Amino acid sequence: MSQAKTLNTTELRRVLDHIATRKHSARNRCALLLTHYAGMRVGEVAALRICDVLNDSGTIKDEIRLKPEQTKGKYARTVYINARMQKEIVQYIKLIRITDTNKPLFYTQKRAGFSANTLTQYFHFLYRRAGLEGCSSHSGRRSFLTSLANKGTAIHILKSLAGHRNISTTAGYLYSSPDQMKAAVELV
Repeated sequence: MSQAKTLNTTELRRVLDHIATRKHSARNRCALLLTHYAGMRVGEVAALRICDVLNDSGTIKDEIRLKPEQTKGKYARTVYINARMQKEIVQYIKLIRITDTNKPLFYTQKRAGFSANTLTQYFHFLYRRAGLEGCSSHSGRRSFLTSLANKGTAIHILKSLAGHRNISTTAGYLYSSPDQMKAAVELV
């Protein structure tokens, strides 16, 4: 099976524009952007609770501490939330009624939390409806890591941000375009 497509900014904008025309746009935008701006796995996004992102003061956390049961490898990890993603979460939080901060951050129309499988399928069809082939729920995560690598972020930092145990796993996520490879050989 081939790896999920990495998205450039134009392609991400295309998906976000599509989301804006659909029901539950704030929820869907926020969930998708957690994969693109924070590198979260879709299962981690589905497992988020309101208390994971919201401080007692009502502000958005700049670090999400995922418990082992919320992660793929069952290892606790910290996800760093940049200012851009914090603003996205604020916009979404404004729209939901918070009665219990232990409830899922993202929930279906039936008010139940998404399962990892349901959110995976949703992202797959979302990308397809936006006209992007080869994308999956992992596209955001791959795009996040590739973008940081292209900006010079060291691979050991990428490994930690991804929550990987081995650098070889992280290396498999990174996409090198033909233009990047051509530019690299010009450095010799």
